[in-house]
Amino acid sequence: MTTPQVEAFLEMMAVERDASPHTLAAYARDLADAEAALPAGLLKADEAEVEAWYADLGARGLSPATQARRRSAVRQFYRFALGEAWRADDPSRRLDAPKQGRPLPKTLSRDEIDRLLAAAAARDGAAGLRLVALVELAYASGLRVSELLALRVEAVRRDPAFLIVRGKGGKERLAPLNASAREAVKAWLVARDAARPEKAPDSPWLFPSPSAKGSLTPRRFAQLLDQAAVGAGIDATRVSPHVLRHAFATHLLEGGADLRVIQTLLGHADIATTQIYTHVAVDRLAEVVRSKHPLARDD
Repeated sequence: MTTPQVEAFLEMMAVERDASPHTLAAYARDLADAEAALPAGLLKADEAEVEAWYADLGARGLSPATQARRRSAVRQFYRFALGEAWRADDPSRRLDAPKQGRPLPKTLSRDEIDRLLAAAAARDGAAGLRLVALVELAYASGLRVSELLALRVEAVRRDPAFLIVRGKGGKERLAPLNASAREAVKAWLVARDAARPEKAPDSPWLFPSPSAKGSLTPRRFAQLLDQAAVGAGIDATRVSPHVLRHAFATHLLEGGADLRVIQTLLGHADIATTQIYTHVAVDRLAEVVRSKHPLARDD
């Protein structure tokens, strides 16, 4: 059960910090975990109790990333509690962030992207045209899956070279569309419009669905990608909507694009987030040297 203080904190995060529904839901779960685990609850817990709760997260098998998020939620709640004069101290002040290595993002080679598109195109009729358009858009523009599935049909009716995308924090950016993506979208629009019953109102979404939201869901898109991966002879665990975004960034970097340009195209607020792709590109280049350079070969 959410306490009034936690509800007030979440309302502040939504109104003053423009936190997304996803972030608010995660913070609500994290604070509920702490509220249930602390003997006297969040508001009355002492420093030792908070530290014991935090130490137990690792013992429960939670990942460093989850531990870090729960630490952040609790620390921000206590700062808010101090500001509201609900407490005179911060019992979370000595919580150290867990050590965590940053995993390299999964990506696909250019040949694997081509095979994935071929497998998508092999699907019958409108289903194939839709999946090709989804893959082409994700790979050509580096859109997040939430941004891709939130595209409105009027945004592409005039065959634009760029899309205006509203990303995290409500920030807008331009997302490029290459010729291949534009052709795929045009083919999908023809099939989409033909499938609409006569006199039925048009859906506002580029990728409509009978789901409650009215647009294709991330889960369904991931399922379709899994099927295409199997058809392409690619391990399905290596393919996801987010992997297409990683491939977009990695292939740009390998092609010589400036890191700042990639940061802008991906909508990253901090270039440190974008720099992870330099490690992916370096690993690929090193593998090419090991496999192709004559002095690196075993006789």
